[in-house]
Amino acid sequence: MNPVEFVRNEHAALTALRRDLHAHPELGFEEHRTAEVVARELTALGVEHHGGIGKTGIVAVIPGTRQDSGRAIGLRADMDALPMHEENDFAHVSRFKGRMHGCGHDGHTTMLLGAAAYLSRARNFDGTVYLIFQPGEEGFAGGKAMIDDGLFERFPADEIYALHNWPGLPPGQIAVRPGPMMAAADRIEIHIEGRGGHGAHPHLTVDPVLVAGHIITAAQSIVARNVSPIDTAVVSLCAMHAGNLAAMSVVPRDARLVGTVRTFNSRTQDHIERRLTELVHSIAAAFGATATLNYERVYPATVNTTREAEFAARVADAVVGPENVVRDLEPSMGSEDFSFMLQRRPGAYARLGQGGAEGGCFLHNTRYDFNDEVIPVGAGYLAALAEAALPLNAAASSR
Repeated sequence: MNPVEFVRNEHAALTALRRDLHAHPELGFEEHRTAEVVARELTALGVEHHGGIGKTGIVAVIPGTRQDSGRAIGLRADMDALPMHEENDFAHVSRFKGRMHGCGHDGHTTMLLGAAAYLSRARNFDGTVYLIFQPGEEGFAGGKAMIDDGLFERFPADEIYALHNWPGLPPGQIAVRPGPMMAAADRIEIHIEGRGGHGAHPHLTVDPVLVAGHIITAAQSIVARNVSPIDTAVVSLCAMHAGNLAAMSVVPRDARLVGTVRTFNSRTQDHIERRLTELVHSIAAAFGATATLNYERVYPATVNTTREAEFAARVADAVVGPENVVRDLEPSMGSEDFSFMLQRRPGAYARLGQGGAEGGCFLHNTRYDFNDEVIPVGAGYLAALAEAALPLNAAASSR
């Protein structure tokens, strides 16, 4: 039985399910209805599942025809939506203002349920497949929450895989590579304290706005002059708050800057934090002000292990053909909390082409929608990963 063809036979039902999830988006750790839908579908398939892991996460357990290998594989899909207002006008548009599935997690959940339907029917593998339906990927570190809640102790997967849609690739293509796939995401907040006063008498003040301007400019030198040209990093100060727009002649007492740092390795991450701390303190001191830096490491880099990434690419070759497998896709400076799972288990994060970027509609766009046409390929690929990783005939393994 071919997993892609199996899912094609279920395509209409899965499309309806995906659109239902899209119409009912839920934010991180609030995915109660979504978890209920997942549990309902798994129950209908006769699949054992466990809820409440990492608050609203669910793990399904599918044993193979044999258990001689003693091995297990994990397949993960994220479930949460974004705090965005959707601007689409189709029938399955979000029913809630300020919430939408702007990143395709509704599609990811649906594809993993499609894989569950096939794997629970065929059971053409030796070992156990764990299907991980994860909450809170969009800034809530739901992957870490599941790990902290005993994910890998209760469901000891030997390796783990995830698949994320990618509008920048044509529908049906799959991209996977060893090494970095997505960057670490750090949040920075700088608080500058000066001395407020009258704008007509600036000599009597210590102007935090002036200090902020110099810090903003100097921060851009860190990547340009402190990071190796063959490395990659981003320092972006994205928001500033100081004073009152209605008070044109008032020098404020303090100012705040908020931004992000993106890196692919901990050495560069450490160096940027150290240099940014030095710049913030020294620049503020040079103007007679004080400043503090709060540097928060939110998500680590998403780094595929070499063996598992190469394995995932070979499976993709078999599913969509070598001509549709991209092995050199540039890493993204975005971030992903699947990174926490990859820190604990070897595995790979792959991208599934869905098109749409050419029309200006990328991820996190108010007019984004998951492309239902790629559901069979994505679900079939996830199922194929499980069968190839846990072959009934070990001699036939593609590993």
